[in-house]
Amino acid sequence: MPDDRLFGLQRHERVLDELRRHGAVRVKDLAELLGVSELTVRRDISALAAQNLLTKVHGGATLPTDLAPASTQRRRGSAAPRFTIGMVVPSLDYYWPPIVGGARSTAAAQGVAIQLRGSTYDWAEDQRQITRLIEAQQVQGLLLAPNLEGDDVGEMVQWIGDLPVPVMLIERQPPRWTPTKSQLEWVRSDHALGVELAVRHLHDHGHRHLGLLLSKGSPTSAHLARGWDLVCADLGLDAGMVVRESVRMDEPGHREIIAQLLARCRATGTTGLVIHSDPDAMSVAQYCLELGMAIPEDLAIVAYDDEVAQLAEPAMTAVRPPKAMVGRTAVEQMVARLVEGRRRPSQRILITPELVIRDSSMPLTRS
Repeated sequence: MPDDRLFGLQRHERVLDELRRHGAVRVKDLAELLGVSELTVRRDISALAAQNLLTKVHGGATLPTDLAPASTQRRRGSAAPRFTIGMVVPSLDYYWPPIVGGARSTAAAQGVAIQLRGSTYDWAEDQRQITRLIEAQQVQGLLLAPNLEGDDVGEMVQWIGDLPVPVMLIERQPPRWTPTKSQLEWVRSDHALGVELAVRHLHDHGHRHLGLLLSKGSPTSAHLARGWDLVCADLGLDAGMVVRESVRMDEPGHREIIAQLLARCRATGTTGLVIHSDPDAMSVAQYCLELGMAIPEDLAIVAYDDEVAQLAEPAMTAVRPPKAMVGRTAVEQMVARLVEGRRRPSQRILITPELVIRDSSMPLTRS
């Protein structure tokens, strides 16, 4: 029994170490890292959550949601938060938990409270959540990830720019010029550079005919397409093999779309694909294996997002956006804005993604 307790404490320390490093952790990743079952990891997370050392989220955990309420802080002799920042994100599961975790970890370190609100990719819901935070008169700044697609983007940007508190956009970028009283600030992953990392990796391993599959309707797609055109021009590659369709397994008609995609690959001699996002890449890989195609021998694949790419068969090489760092940087910039006020120049920050190489993009055998 003492040994069991010791091992449990060691796991708890490792879980907290990973949280401090990344701002958020996933059950599947921790199970693989610690060499234990996912059930054991869930029990560890529940035990740590009971001690208010982390916050449980779907599939994992983040650092504590907020600083303790003011009454509790006074009982413990702690100071009240310097600032309270509202944060509205379109999802609390896929992609966004590491961003939220990064924001929370930095907020806690700087004595700042975060009021988190989940929204959707619908502007009306974004506006409702933002309005509620403003009307409560409890936030001094806002971190927002609104949907900036559509014909009314100018009106949306104008509305955000006229809010009575400073705003920092996260993983979003408004048009180059916005007719607001001050130019909106933003911090996001450099997705154009991310796709360039993927293309250059495939090119370095002998692939000369490549394709890009973009997830339909994603705000990331425009940045990926821009980076694709630039890197193909630099390397002298044909940039015409671009497909804008969603092919994840729950998408109606995904098999027919994948069949058409593979037919184009055969017709054009395409030997490598960059696919956004992970579920779409896994769907393509599974269909290929059903046809008897070998990955990467017949078709190399690089996924974009690295949320679940390591679970594929074979494990997927993937571009990993710096999600936790985006959240951390957004809070740092907002605190600086609140401290320095209008003296501070507007900030627009790009953060470089990482290429994680796995089994789906092994080198071609050159003759």
